[in-house]
Amino acid sequence: MGTFDPDALECLAAIVEEGGFERAAQRLSITQSAVSQRLRALEAQVGTVLIVRSRPLKATSAGQLLLKHTKILRLLRADLERDLKELAPSSLRGAREEGRISIAINADSIATWALPALTELAQQGLPMEIITDDQDFTHEWLRQGQVLGCVTTLKQALRGCKVVPLGAMEYVAVATPAFARDRLDTPLLTAHNFRAIPLVAFNRKDDMQSEFVSKAFGLKSVTLNQLFVPSSEGQLRAVLAGWGVSVVPRLLAQGLLDQGLLVNVAPACSLPIQLYWHCWNLSSEVLDALTAALKQSSAQSLVSCAAG
Repeated sequence: MGTFDPDALECLAAIVEEGGFERAAQRLSITQSAVSQRLRALEAQVGTVLIVRSRPLKATSAGQLLLKHTKILRLLRADLERDLKELAPSSLRGAREEGRISIAINADSIATWALPALTELAQQGLPMEIITDDQDFTHEWLRQGQVLGCVTTLKQALRGCKVVPLGAMEYVAVATPAFARDRLDTPLLTAHNFRAIPLVAFNRKDDMQSEFVSKAFGLKSVTLNQLFVPSSEGQLRAVLAGWGVSVVPRLLAQGLLDQGLLVNVAPACSLPIQLYWHCWNLSSEVLDALTAALKQSSAQSLVSCAAG
């Protein structure tokens, strides 16, 4: 099969990451025709289709393998540039798009403990891209080879990956004092009133609200009246605006609880969600630095993982 053209591999990655040929051409500073030609040449070399021309565009199984290979090449370049920077700092220019290191992190972690973990690496010039998704789905980005690592609730290591326990994110149910007084009993969220109360969720993938209610009231399945705000900070702002109740990270809400701007409407219940860092099982200074940074920050912010 021979050696793959790095430009063609980056062209494939650009099509998938940008979601189309036009945006890929803009990113690579070439024409759409050149993008198509590079993709056709790569498909001819592999002997199969690499992109499904759907909306949105998707990589085929073979395309995902080549995408993962491209990410590994990026990681090797990042390791090399990291070493060269120590030996000859003036030899390096600004980060290139093909050197970008992609990781997937859930929105609640981004809003609380994860960004401080990555700040020093960003300041050192590591060209990162953080992809956000629900913590139950971030591992799919890793499985498909689109990121080098992810923060997820999945405990078992994916094939070819290593896993590091980070700790538990504790979730609590909050509302404004006025909403709790006017809309809730006692004024608390109970098994008798939760169906009539709007709960602010992240998106339709988010089962945090239903999981919390199920645990709080010992119910196997629940039907909720939900509103959707696809931002951790946005959920909190919606609650502050009186939209309803939301189950949010204690880390995010504690300051507002301390100020009396929010109240815990289910103080007898909290929901710990265990988080894990998965990354490819490769010898890499960049991956080691990412892992160490996330471990250190999570140890300071999250609740220790339960044994077993």
